[in-house]
Amino acid sequence: MTGGDMSEFHSRTVHEVAGLLSRGECSAADVTEDLIRAIETHDGAVRAYVHLDPEQALADAHAADVARAAGDDRPLLGVPLGIKDVLNVRQQPCTCGSRILKGYTALYDATCITKLRDAGVTLLGRLNMDEFAMGSSTENSAYGETRNPWDTGRVAGGSSGGSAAAVAGQLALAAIGSDTGGSIRQPASFCGCVGVKPTYGRVSRYGLVAFASSLDQVGPLTKDVEDAALLLEVLSGRDEMDSTSVDQPVPKYRDALTGDIRGLRLGMPREYFTEGMDPEVEASVRAAIEVCREQGAEIVEVNLPHTEYAIAVYYIIATAEASANLSRFDGVRYGARVPGEDPIDMVGKTREQGFGEEVKRRVILGTYVLSSGYHDAYYLRAQKARTLLRRDFDQAFTRCDAIVAPVAPTAAYRLGEKKADPLQMYLGDILTVPANLAGIPGLSVPCGATTDGLPVGLQILGPAFCEERLLRIAHAYEQASGGRRPPPSMHPESKGAGS
Repeated sequence: MTGGDMSEFHSRTVHEVAGLLSRGECSAADVTEDLIRAIETHDGAVRAYVHLDPEQALADAHAADVARAAGDDRPLLGVPLGIKDVLNVRQQPCTCGSRILKGYTALYDATCITKLRDAGVTLLGRLNMDEFAMGSSTENSAYGETRNPWDTGRVAGGSSGGSAAAVAGQLALAAIGSDTGGSIRQPASFCGCVGVKPTYGRVSRYGLVAFASSLDQVGPLTKDVEDAALLLEVLSGRDEMDSTSVDQPVPKYRDALTGDIRGLRLGMPREYFTEGMDPEVEASVRAAIEVCREQGAEIVEVNLPHTEYAIAVYYIIATAEASANLSRFDGVRYGARVPGEDPIDMVGKTREQGFGEEVKRRVILGTYVLSSGYHDAYYLRAQKARTLLRRDFDQAFTRCDAIVAPVAPTAAYRLGEKKADPLQMYLGDILTVPANLAGIPGLSVPCGATTDGLPVGLQILGPAFCEERLLRIAHAYEQASGGRRPPPSMHPESKGAGS
């Protein structure tokens, strides 16, 4: 260690740590050791990690230090990140929060993991999630719920709750999650960090364990917008292993962070300021939009008239795709196996004991909507309604450059408050699922707090492959509003570098 205080690394951003490393003011081993120490000390209260591999992480950090000493100048060389437990990382477990994959070790790296390794990133461990990404609170994990660092009696959101809680709780510099119906943006909002769902096809899904293949996307959760831009650039790009990935040029996203949004038209959809929304959430979002106006943006009203159908459409399409994707988990090829009297009995018992209640509920629903006699009545009509939702956005973007709205109707709710009522849990996704159905990019950036001190997120949506624009708006707002702030209860010894 050649400078700085080791106790501060976990509180830094990715770009701050990258700068320290490039200037030789610390080593990758210093940073990784500090984060491992923070996780071992504080994660018992948050429960963000389901698997930590300190020996391998330190070995990778030392290798990064050797490479840097030999002249390797990759900016992210030796920067440690956490990974949602839905992405395959070779020789690490990949349980997807499920008992049915307990004991499974990944045999290969997901494409986004390969890209991170190529950038020199160190992988710290696996982060908790709702089982197979099905849930909005990370209470559906077979390995226990993750808790919100701002109030450990409340949920961290889901399904990437472990990723968001690790970042907000300063147990990871940043994390990689996945978003099928809001699973990056909603926990980012609940935990007070930045989360990006890219355009469908912007980031490869190869090696991401599929929930709903036409909706899933991989993206970063970070402490600030600059880190989000930095990591999104690494993750993005065409991949021959994923036929749905799109061959679009990948911009240098950090170049878009000019702080200047003068002349941009930001649309406020009346349908996103719904009845039943927490007044404090609405007030925080409206105040954030006013800050954007003060920065020179023009605020216009837009309509997304088919929003009311989004939840019904999503829970038909997503469950239908889940019922097909999860059919591979049968106890025959990998993961847990429960013995039976014959192969059919074995498969039934394995799924009965391996899948949790929410996964069973969605697989049954998805199988039903695809069954003979119901396919046209449900699945086909849902696909037609999905087209209408996409057209709503197309029409709105003729009047504005981006849409600004709340991420969720409420801030983080108490653990157990909605777990027994799946419908109420589903309705909380009303403001995030439309972007997945339309395939457009979305971003959550912190925009204030409730009187209880709970974070609120501003959601920014844009046309396909306009992530640059969303990052530009989010960064301008972030700078105008005073930047990030960590939870006051986490790491009281930390000086909160970057605040």
